[in-house]
Amino acid sequence: MAEATTPTGSQPAGNGLARAAERLKLRSVLSSLILSSRFLPVWLATIALVIVAAIIAPAALKSTSWAFVFPVMAVLAVAALGAMLVIMQAGIDLSVPAVIFLGGNLILGVSEHSDERLWLGILACLGLGLLVGLSNGIFVGILRLNPLIVTLAVGGIVLAFGARYARQVSFETAVPPALRSWGLTKPLGISWIFWLGVILTIFVALCLRYTAPGRRFQAVGANPRAAWMAGIHVRSHVVFAYTAAGLLYGAAAVMLAGVRGSIDSSFGAEYLLAPIAAVVIAGASFSGGLASVTSTWVAALALTLLSQVLLVLGLSPAMQFVVFGAAILAGMIVSGDRIAALLGKVLQHPRARALFGVDRSLELDERRGPAETSAGG
Repeated sequence: MAEATTPTGSQPAGNGLARAAERLKLRSVLSSLILSSRFLPVWLATIALVIVAAIIAPAALKSTSWAFVFPVMAVLAVAALGAMLVIMQAGIDLSVPAVIFLGGNLILGVSEHSDERLWLGILACLGLGLLVGLSNGIFVGILRLNPLIVTLAVGGIVLAFGARYARQVSFETAVPPALRSWGLTKPLGISWIFWLGVILTIFVALCLRYTAPGRRFQAVGANPRAAWMAGIHVRSHVVFAYTAAGLLYGAAAVMLAGVRGSIDSSFGAEYLLAPIAAVVIAGASFSGGLASVTSTWVAALALTLLSQVLLVLGLSPAMQFVVFGAAILAGMIVSGDRIAALLGKVLQHPRARALFGVDRSLELDERRGPAETSAGG
């Protein structure tokens, strides 16, 4: 009789383990759903933009148009990658246009319009980015000052020095011929500037996703307090974020100089908010931790293509700013970060928890899990 009842008696325990396994699997699926909802909107919006452009402005999708869009998009993407690193640490950086402006003028002044000295001008531009980024990082990460005020102030100082330095090199506005020639060279029909942007993007993605320091960098941004309790130096990661971002801004300045072929008084001015907008539209969270390199790249493509469509339509500059600004606002309203937050609230509703067996562990998965797996996007 005992042998007959043993399987029956163990059946409830077996069913309980099966239900627990199903709920654990369901929580993993729902967590992945929240993660994908964060980065999916920018891809859908870009596809929709391409379809609309094919209908109302087909010239914007011709090969001659893409020859312009790809290099310009690469410059914005590289600058946006720097802004992404800062936003991953819950910061913000408004010094981008100042770094690009002074960096471009350093290329002119240090190189003295000579191809033999071009490498010195490029090093000076990159060094400027590192110095400005390190200064921002020390003020924000070590001294704990407000990042918005700090980067705006540092950017203003750099811009003032840039304006003064530009007057000293105003005798020549064209970049050295080698840099311009490099920008015009088109392997596989696309400018070298685009391919450099691809290389930098892949490098950043691989570092964040497949290296231990990169994973720690994401973990610190996702939950600084937990990282501090685990013995990780949170402030050093903040300093690194701004420093690496400054280096990327310097690289963007070199690329932009290759695209334009000359440096003027408005060089880099359009990169004050565009990189931040690209990162936010791509689904990054201002609270830190969550970002996608590939989605940021796609957002940069969407913003650049939108500008090209408006140009092809022949809108006045004023109307172009209106439409472009409205598109950025709409993208931020329906950004992946907001959608993921809304979906998370829906799944935290008591009825949803009762239906799916969701508990507080899902919230922890949303805060910690995606940050460890999403940056490579």
